[in-house]
Amino acid sequence: MNTAPALDPTHTALLVMDYQPAILAVVPEGDDRNALLGCVEGAIADVRANGGTIAYVRVGFTEADWDAIPASNKSFAPLAQHRVIHHKDPAAAIHERLAPQDGDIVVRKIRYGGMSTTDLDQQLRGRGITTLVVSGISTSGVVLSTVTDAADRDYQLYVLSDGVADPDTEVHNILLHRLFPSRAHIIDTTELRALLRAD
Repeated sequence: MNTAPALDPTHTALLVMDYQPAILAVVPEGDDRNALLGCVEGAIADVRANGGTIAYVRVGFTEADWDAIPASNKSFAPLAQHRVIHHKDPAAAIHERLAPQDGDIVVRKIRYGGMSTTDLDQQLRGRGITTLVVSGISTSGVVLSTVTDAADRDYQLYVLSDGVADPDTEVHNILLHRLFPSRAHIIDTTELRALLRAD
């Protein structure tokens, strides 16, 4: 039984992170990917319908961004070396099924976390957002980094269990069931719908 508190949509943002063709490639094509996109599509519609905020985070690099990545950065140096995920590349765009609308927040990042290299935190606070519902790919990348950072910034956090995915199932499960519950409420998209409408 989930005891997650109800959400006040006016102070809630759904984070849709790294839902880009280049990153979605880590999720097997077919039913898995379609189910994931369908869940996040539904969550976006529910949050919008209840007056909440949608905030998109995408990764994309400029030439200057690549040049500034030091060889010591184990995760990002190879991306810079191979000039991967240029910010104007169609593979770096937000997936068309989840496309942003006018009034949504959209930020571009150049590291794992959704807040570390963006003004996302300032934009959220400017709108009075105190609660985040987190979805993203991958669980061990952007989701882990952003949940940890946002918890330190005192946001109330929810992680969408059916809106996150990782190429490593074991790591995904450990994070979702062992680590994240100490920082966030773990809910699925059906529970999200109920919590948005609960008074």
